[in-house]
Amino acid sequence: MDCRRAATKDPDEWLELAAEFSRPMAAQLREWVLGWEPDLAESIKWNMLCFSGRKLVCGMSACKRHLGFTFFRGVELPDPAKLLRDGANNTSILSIRLTTLDGFKRDAFRSLLRAAVALDAEPSLPASPKPKREPWPMPDFFAKALHANKKAATGFAALKPTYQREYLVWVSMAKRPETREQRLKQTLRALAAGRKWLDRKRA
Repeated sequence: MDCRRAATKDPDEWLELAAEFSRPMAAQLREWVLGWEPDLAESIKWNMLCFSGRKLVCGMSACKRHLGFTFFRGVELPDPAKLLRDGANNTSILSIRLTTLDGFKRDAFRSLLRAAVALDAEPSLPASPKPKREPWPMPDFFAKALHANKKAATGFAALKPTYQREYLVWVSMAKRPETREQRLKQTLRALAAGRKWLDRKRA
């Protein structure tokens, strides 16, 4: 197994610590999942970024040479595009193994996700509690930038705590000063335009 052991239980930090090769793919699939099914909750289990509704629905492993995306009830899903492959010695789990998103059947993946969420929502399954997360601290540089940009500050204040957290984590986790500055500028533009983090590139 060439997947790096996660040193965090925070989904945003998990992505930052993911293997360099698979990190961009993980970020894109995460953006799709949360954009298409925003009611799913994120958590870290078994070194995977998992998405839950009533129960675990799907999850992904960011490895050095590939990205694995798993559906925990995969054998019950319709898969006409043949995206899924057998899980190892498991009667219910099926996964997708990716080394590139070039040519990836995005619409078929969305259909699989939709079917998995619908399957999870069946009333015969007992609901599982959503994991709680500690509030993410406001970085000083971000607080100062919001103070100087009233329109962006208003946009930030109008967001729900979950959406505020996405911006806080994103600007906080930048490793290099130039990356932080780039993210901060993009964040201020997006907030001033009333955009959530997932829609920031449109601002």
